[in-house]
Amino acid sequence: MCSPTLALTAISAGSSLIQYQQGKQQQKAEYARQKRQNELAKKNALQRYASEQLRIRQVEKQSSQKGFEATLKTRKKVSEFEANRGSAGIAMSGSTSALMADYYRTESKYKNSLANNLNINISQYERNLEAIQFGQESQSTYVQPPNPALLFASSALNVANTYYSLEAQKELKGLKPNKTI
Repeated sequence: MCSPTLALTAISAGSSLIQYQQGKQQQKAEYARQKRQNELAKKNALQRYASEQLRIRQVEKQSSQKGFEATLKTRKKVSEFEANRGSAGIAMSGSTSALMADYYRTESKYKNSLANNLNINISQYERNLEAIQFGQESQSTYVQPPNPALLFASSALNVANTYYSLEAQKELKGLKPNKTI
């Protein structure tokens, strides 16, 4: 005849086994979810890095192109002026020299403005890269691998706890004879 304590302990063991298997599957699923979340965060950061790098390259190219166009425009105006002056045989006067200096000064100020704007864009680019890195870190999760040994120990302790609880209840109710030494 099977004792009720043994039967309830066996049922508890079966239940603990099922809970152990479910817990193990949950831990594996959670671990996979954590890894997937981190992969998505990394992929998102890489896409944002690439976008920022493309943007800064475009800004640099645009700035360089504008500087080149300004130089060409200045050289064209200077060459036109010198061609007109040279064909007329006129020497350069003070006002003519001032006009030429103004062309060069205007070109220099424009190029300096382009360089300053580019430096501002580069600084913003660097801050954006830091923000992307921080965003990746905030989107990432702590990855905790499954620990089936801990689950098994917990389940075994649960079965033992059930057994000893039933034994203690039997003693309290007086169903278990006292053992004498």
